[in-house]
Amino acid sequence: MTSAATTLHIPVLLGESVDLLNAQPGGKYIDCTVGTGGHAMAVLEAISPGGQLLAIDADPGAIEVAKERLKIYGEAVTLVNDKFEHLDHIASEHSFCQVQGILFDLGLSSLQLEDASQGFSFQLDAPLDMRFSPRQQITAADIVNTFPEGEIASILKRYGEEPQSRHIARRIVANRPLESTGQLARIVEQTVGRKGASIHPATRTFQALRIAVNQELECLRDALKQAVNILATGGRLVVIGYHSLENRVVKEFVRQEARGCICAPSTPVCVCEHEPTMKLVTKRVVRPSLLEVEVNHRSRSAKLRAAERL
Repeated sequence: MTSAATTLHIPVLLGESVDLLNAQPGGKYIDCTVGTGGHAMAVLEAISPGGQLLAIDADPGAIEVAKERLKIYGEAVTLVNDKFEHLDHIASEHSFCQVQGILFDLGLSSLQLEDASQGFSFQLDAPLDMRFSPRQQITAADIVNTFPEGEIASILKRYGEEPQSRHIARRIVANRPLESTGQLARIVEQTVGRKGASIHPATRTFQALRIAVNQELECLRDALKQAVNILATGGRLVVIGYHSLENRVVKEFVRQEARGCICAPSTPVCVCEHEPTMKLVTKRVVRPSLLEVEVNHRSRSAKLRAAERL
């Protein structure tokens, strides 16, 4: 495990997140992806005195780092090592119902990228793991070494939007067993090539496997639905996404919750009886400034959306 002494993750869109959460002294807030505590620290400063923060993360290593960084806030912060798909249960267990704000920062932290044991990065030769939590059963190695070729191709296409998914899947199966991120990255690079590529050719493959291992999109959909019910009237939902698939999930969710009728356009009379639960706070996505991208290159793809509970 990477030590806490490692350079800490730089929180993305920090000021914008706290502002759009409308973090106020005395309020109750939830950080669903606390990581190393960067956003959490800023929220705790804004909600003092009297505020409370429930900080959640699936990664036990992140929780340990956050616990050390946030200990100065004492009982104002409650840390929970769990996946945010269990948000409803976690919030109920810790009396964080009807809160004033909920934050999701969906990106990988520097801690995770630099921890070789987790295998998230193709820049480090590490075991093919990619689990957010060691309690999860399936790993990336399980997928590449045991799944049928067609299923691997489908994962790469669906979750990585990889145009050469079939060719990569074929090469993966032909080179089994694969034990490390370095092996996988080399196979993808040999299959796809690097000529004219603006990103490493293995980027989409690693993204797809990570999403599949952690069931990220399904967990996100579930958690967003739960978040609406936990927010008090006027409470804010703020989500920072980094790739097109998760951004699409968030965009479709907040737009649907801000609408009345959600029947198909061909339906002559409304039968859904859907009532809007949210109103959009950000009409357009909020992106990092050029200065932030220059200081923190990993922020370049971030997109923030915010909505308010009706």
